[in-house]
Amino acid sequence: MLAANRGAFPTPACGQHTPMTSLNLERDAGEGIHRIEDAYTNWYLVEDGGRLTVVDTGLPRSWNSLQAALRELHRAVQDIDAVVLTHGHFDHMGFARRAARELGVPVYAPQDDLNVVASPWRYDHERPRTPYLRHPTYVRAFTEMTMMGALLVQGLASPRPYARTDRLDVPGHPQVVFTPGHTHGHCSLLFADRGVLIAGDAFVMHDPYTGRKGPCVVAGAATADSGQALQSLDGLAELDAETALTGHGPAWRGPMRDAVERAKLAGPA
Repeated sequence: MLAANRGAFPTPACGQHTPMTSLNLERDAGEGIHRIEDAYTNWYLVEDGGRLTVVDTGLPRSWNSLQAALRELHRAVQDIDAVVLTHGHFDHMGFARRAARELGVPVYAPQDDLNVVASPWRYDHERPRTPYLRHPTYVRAFTEMTMMGALLVQGLASPRPYARTDRLDVPGHPQVVFTPGHTHGHCSLLFADRGVLIAGDAFVMHDPYTGRKGPCVVAGAATADSGQALQSLDGLAELDAETALTGHGPAWRGPMRDAVERAKLAGPA
């Protein structure tokens, strides 16, 4: 799917976080979790005892942002132990294949999303994309993503699959939360000891197709099953987390139940 608009959108205040830098790096968007934004899409670096997990991988030229973020965090590529994907859409697969090849690290992907991970531009979606061209956000986002190499994204044939209820043995040790709908195998990642959920695109803080702000599911042009996506949010409502980091837009800060209620009220688009 296309990524969310840059800039600060109102979110419930809860704790302190560091503003975005000129490198589009937000330190500690969640405890020990840093948000990098490229061409309207987010991906994350998770720190744990001096080791790193990359969650999602933006666009192909996000590789350069990875190098810059590591320098700013005083880390090195040798500190990266794993890449974890929430789903296989092209804007989350940007440098996954390169990381596997050049860093020699495992790339974890949801077992129910392996077909999309293998072909990031071939995925089910409810509605055609062309009607959304009337929204300036969509045109702007896709233009920037193209400049970041979106059309060159390559799939990954042999990722390390993870199951719907796994706890991953990677830095941060996230608990998998199965949240299908955006894709059929989409998963979110709960860092319970930090009170942080990396939600991927289970819900986002800005719908790039329509310009909607605040918690919502992505428009049908990039969502396989909006009804299922909304149902999956019920599994997030009771989570003990006060920060949700999504694939697009700023962090949600507040109870997950409130985010879920707002996303359901927004409905599909």
